[in-house]
Amino acid sequence: MTLSASEVQALIRGGVPMAEDIGFTVEDVRDGFARAIVPFADNFVRPGGTLSGPLQMALADATMYAAILASLGKVEMAVTSNLNINFLQKPAPADLVAEAVVLRMGRRLAFCEVRLMSGEEERLVAHVTGSYALPA
Repeated sequence: MTLSASEVQALIRGGVPMAEDIGFTVEDVRDGFARAIVPFADNFVRPGGTLSGPLQMALADATMYAAILASLGKVEMAVTSNLNINFLQKPAPADLVAEAVVLRMGRRLAFCEVRLMSGEEERLVAHVTGSYALPA
């Protein structure tokens, strides 16, 4: 069953209340891919003028989940089993964008990669890999 971007967003916001709090918005989904955004807010900025690491991790994680939902349909019990993030450069105090790709979809695990980008030119600010445990 193919889900639209708005259906994926509703599932994530319904199951992960923090997604609503940060304004997590799914812009595009297709099989094995999702693009999402968190609009800038002053309370996301930490000392030094950068966006907080937990915000970046939350966006990456939720976007991986969106790519999995776009691939498999309504699998609400899929859960993060691993997340590795490399912070590459300081994100601008601007909207944060994520693009997630499913690298491998197994029977029990899905492996994903996420690019986090910042600013109007969408500079790469973090590279994320992770896996999701899939329900039996």
